[in-house]
Amino acid sequence: MSISSAFNSALSGLTANARAAGVVASNLANIQTDGYGRREVENISERNGGTRITGIIRHVDSGILGDRRIADGALAGAETRTAFLQSLQSSVGTPDQPGSLSARIAALEASLVSAASRPEANDRLQAVALRSQELARGFAAASDAVQAQRMGAEGEIEFAVRSVNTALGQVQDLNAQILDARIGGFDTSSLQDQRQVVVDRISELIPVREVPRDNGGIALMTPGGAVLVDGTVATLGFMRSNVIMPHMTAENGLLSGLTINGRAIDAAGDRSPVAGGKLQALFEVRDDLAVDAQAQLDALARDMIERLQAPVVDGTRGPGDPGLFTDAGAAFDPANEVGIAGRMALNDLVNPAQGGEVWRLRDGLGAGAPGPAGDARLLAALGGALSARGAMASGDLSSGSASAVQHMSNLVSSIAQSQLAEDRNTSFAAARQSELHERLLSDGVDSDAEMQRMLVIEQAYGANARMLQVLDEMMETLLRI
Repeated sequence: MSISSAFNSALSGLTANARAAGVVASNLANIQTDGYGRREVENISERNGGTRITGIIRHVDSGILGDRRIADGALAGAETRTAFLQSLQSSVGTPDQPGSLSARIAALEASLVSAASRPEANDRLQAVALRSQELARGFAAASDAVQAQRMGAEGEIEFAVRSVNTALGQVQDLNAQILDARIGGFDTSSLQDQRQVVVDRISELIPVREVPRDNGGIALMTPGGAVLVDGTVATLGFMRSNVIMPHMTAENGLLSGLTINGRAIDAAGDRSPVAGGKLQALFEVRDDLAVDAQAQLDALARDMIERLQAPVVDGTRGPGDPGLFTDAGAAFDPANEVGIAGRMALNDLVNPAQGGEVWRLRDGLGAGAPGPAGDARLLAALGGALSARGAMASGDLSSGSASAVQHMSNLVSSIAQSQLAEDRNTSFAAARQSELHERLLSDGVDSDAEMQRMLVIEQAYGANARMLQVLDEMMETLLRI
């Protein structure tokens, strides 16, 4: 080997080792950076004995990364459903909580028993009116909470759709930048890191699979078959409603569904093209879970109203007159059940705040004047109607006969069971996501391995530097000769 070729070999070695040291330093500096893929310098030996850097290799296990993204979406969806069920349980309450619907029904029943024991006591009649008003307000508050959850889901859907559209555009832009960088001979690892972070954000809302394309580009497809990015970018569409009422659903066309490139898709079904992520869970909350919860509350409110407005309970009422509870002041119409839990109100005739007289609780809603102070038959009939076993006219909580409190307990039990099942799903999804995340990190930057690599680079750098020093001494010797 000539001196010039030895000099070129040592110099190329120094250059390669310097670049490798920089890559190792970058790996160590970004050990906690999301989306960072471990780098290695790729070298080839040249014919003259030197070495040449051909590029930077970015190490990411695409299989594990794809599985983790699916797990990210599953976890986000499970957490969304769990949060709704927790909120619903808090709104309805449990029997041991003083302000729960179960406790308010029991309190009304107890106040009727107390008033029947002393029907002449005005304070006990007032207690019945107060407990009745509290129960009606409890149903209204629970209904309002369910609709608030639907409104919250509506706003989150709009934000999620806007976020996905923005992120899809960023993926397309990064594909173009990576192509330009490759044509120019530049390293694209940092651009790939950025793209991975963007795709990770999309996968929480809509799980996606990454498909490699030529020149470093990628296509994004959902497990349900929707193509989001592949040369062109898909556009998700959604129109937010500023108000949501119990009767408004996507099925009857009063709420917006989801579109991809203008084509309507099923956003909440198991076969939805966007199934498996938070976006699907938000549609499930708005269109399924909350609608079902509202239907159960309405069924219970209807049962309560019909129990206390039955003709056999109070014979003083005229045909079509409301009972103790009304539909916003009017008699309840079974054909207008949707949303009754939010409209349920105490009859103004016995509501002191509206000028009503509490003696009508004892003598009848249709009575023109107070009757015998010791007559407790109506109070006993009202209490008996609450405790009587009867089947609900609507809803699917129970097909058997039960008292008002027992029907409410069935709802509480149903919510608790649903929440327990969703908690299990969330725990499983979290464990799976955590395991896949750890497996992905195991293929990432290992500080010990990087330090060992740095020592090898340092030794190689020192050897090449020593080679240059020896060659310099040889050149000086030749020149002196």
